[in-house]
Amino acid sequence: QVQLVQSGGGLVQAGGSLRLSCVASGRTFAFSNWDMAWYRQAPGKQRELVANITNAFRTKYADSVKGRFIISRDNARNMVDLQMNSLKPEDTAVYYCRRDYSAFWGQGTQVTVSS
Repeated sequence: QVQLVQSGGGLVQAGGSLRLSCVASGRTFAFSNWDMAWYRQAPGKQRELVANITNAFRTKYADSVKGRFIISRDNARNMVDLQMNSLKPEDTAVYYCRRDYSAFWGQGTQVTVSS
């Protein structure tokens, strides 16, 4: 059994930064083999992939966040982070971490960027 627990959401002014963390617990002995990702969903919109990091530490980003967001992982801590810089109001959404290609999702955390 795997649980993904998120932290770090909140309210930030436009141009500011915020860091989200996601820690896996339970049967995490294979965490280093998992591809991990961050998704977000704004009201009235489809959930979209924000960033992905593979088990080989390769990263991909949505065009909308390239150059501003950084995904990273710390396998020793079973953790994946999303550093969000130069935040914009359009980044406002509920953010979810996920073991990609799986049914394992974090609980979601609200990120609100004020103008």
